[in-house]
Amino acid sequence: MVDRGASALSLPDDWPAHPDPILALNQMGSFDWDLDSGLFHMDAQAHEVFDLRPDEYDGRPETLAVRVPPAEAYRLDTAVTQAMKDGSENYGAYFRVRRRDGSLRWTHTQGYIRRDETGRPRRIIGIVRDATQELIESAARQEQAALDEARRRQTNVVQLTTAALAHARTVQDVIDVLKDTHGLTHLGATSLVMGLVEAGRIRLIAEGPEGSFVPGTLVTGIDEPYPMSEVVRTLSPRFIESPEEFAKGFPVLWPHITDLNITSAAYLPLIVQARPIGAMGLLYSDRRGFSPDERNVLVALGSSIAQSLQRAMFYEQEKDLASGLQQAMLPRTIPSVRGADVAVRYRAGAAAGSLARDIGGDWYDLIPLPGGRVGAVIGDVQGHDTHAAAVMGQLRIVLRAYAAEGHTPATVMARASVFLHELDTDRFATCLYAEADLSTGVVQVVRAGHIDPLIREADGVCRRIPVEGGLPLGLSAEFRSLDYPVGTLELDPGNTLVLCTDGLVEQPGADLDDGMQTLTALIAAGPDDVRDLADRLIDIAEARGGDDDVALLLLRRRGLDTQQSGGRLQQHVAPGDPEALTQARHMIRAAVRAWGAEDRADEVELVADELVTNALMHTEGAAIVTLRVLTGGDRRLRVEVEDSSSALPRRREAGESGVSGRGLMLVDLLTDAWGVEARGGGKCVWCEFVVPGRD
Repeated sequence: MVDRGASALSLPDDWPAHPDPILALNQMGSFDWDLDSGLFHMDAQAHEVFDLRPDEYDGRPETLAVRVPPAEAYRLDTAVTQAMKDGSENYGAYFRVRRRDGSLRWTHTQGYIRRDETGRPRRIIGIVRDATQELIESAARQEQAALDEARRRQTNVVQLTTAALAHARTVQDVIDVLKDTHGLTHLGATSLVMGLVEAGRIRLIAEGPEGSFVPGTLVTGIDEPYPMSEVVRTLSPRFIESPEEFAKGFPVLWPHITDLNITSAAYLPLIVQARPIGAMGLLYSDRRGFSPDERNVLVALGSSIAQSLQRAMFYEQEKDLASGLQQAMLPRTIPSVRGADVAVRYRAGAAAGSLARDIGGDWYDLIPLPGGRVGAVIGDVQGHDTHAAAVMGQLRIVLRAYAAEGHTPATVMARASVFLHELDTDRFATCLYAEADLSTGVVQVVRAGHIDPLIREADGVCRRIPVEGGLPLGLSAEFRSLDYPVGTLELDPGNTLVLCTDGLVEQPGADLDDGMQTLTALIAAGPDDVRDLADRLIDIAEARGGDDDVALLLLRRRGLDTQQSGGRLQQHVAPGDPEALTQARHMIRAAVRAWGAEDRADEVELVADELVTNALMHTEGAAIVTLRVLTGGDRRLRVEVEDSSSALPRRREAGESGVSGRGLMLVDLLTDAWGVEARGGGKCVWCEFVVPGRD
């Protein structure tokens, strides 16, 4: 030991400092280091920490080198020197001490640097203690925290993946969720493979990175030596923990995937109700082995994936069935129409949470009629299910049959309403029926609770055509309101008639009128070709989404090189309905002008008006006015007025003061021929006008 008396003049009066007894109780030793003399005093507990007896220590720091390895001493000296240079008041450091038995023990020291008035370090007082157990416990805590964090991260991935799978509707949606950056890749997997069990074989539906497909594995047997086949056979997962295990267990597959640097893999059977529906493999390139927790997480994830996959398979099966039913109910083909370009489109709704809602009751139809006419139908049966589609199919057929029988548009709609009311269903339907004569451009429109039609003119201007309507089909029969008003409009060459269901118009939170204005603007800005325009509108509906179906029919009138013979128009005029009589007159004027008979327009209108008035005055029923063009020899315009009375008209003298009796005289005077025909329980009064042919 050093002679303390020799340095007494250079040491403070309180050196060596006396440690707090609490330090000893906590197995902490103290030291007092005089930096001027270099003496380093330690108490008895400090000697214990360094495993030194008092007679083995001379009071100088260099002597401690017998217990402190050089690397540790260098690191400790660097920490102390830096603290003294940068003006710190204290420092702390961990270092190792080699004990007598050769073992290394962690030690912690903490010193307080005392300086003079100039800031020069003069003395360091501190403590030393054995920190081995502390660091062991700290390392254990850190390891446990890391394990807890890894377990939390894995659980979070399972929760996120399960939540994402809840929104997957198709098998491809399931695959996309699993390959997404927020999916299984968070578990460290390099790639994913998946197969479905079909007819005793496994069909690959997802593979790993691009270019990793193994020839011959697109469809494999369950008894073949592949890992997915094994887990399907055994209904147990297979965890492959090393490349050597992979190569030994599956020598047929391994040579084909060595370039992927696979170090481990987990293959999971996808089981639902104790039956395997497929298998999934996760391949890793940066890990070996799986802990029990990791295996449990992957097995739980496989169960969730299996449930989602089966739900997606059921959805696709039902969707295919619904789509097939929908297509069977809609017209298989649309006939070509001379003088018109036609485009039809249908988009199924896509509401989440219900598989059956991909089918609905929207429909379109195009019906060729005699005399160059065509009937265009658009409709929507209430509901979005297979029953709505079935009702739609029946309604479409009967509506087509009534139109083909030659009934007026109002009668077609009324009979369809009665049919739907008598059908064993509680559904109603909206519908719009337009009967167009493409030779004249005259279109007669009947609306049953449906949205109005639109017309896009040749210059691109689009406008909504207000049409007075009646109650939806089924309801009008139930409430005995079967009188459907007929609107008449003209479709000039180059103009397009646009019929659609409300799925193209209605948007959540928006007014119907606003929706119609938006649609009108879209049509006006769309392409001229009806097919391109139809595609554009359906694409917009698809991008907007929504759970309602969309049916669309576009009919564009072309200009004819020659006048089409056999033109025919018809109008129903109910008794006591002046509006219907006005519409009939409008139809007559438009037809006469379109057929090139302007010179005789006043005569035709006067005679037709007289015949209709006679039918309404002298019978108790309605009148049906029909105009047609007859060819063969002279070109003639024929007017027919049909009523339900079998009493034939009689020509009589009106007298000088009579206000009636001159009708048939006018008919005889103004027409080139006229006559009466029996029609079932009623009659038809007809007249003909010779009109010039068109070049």
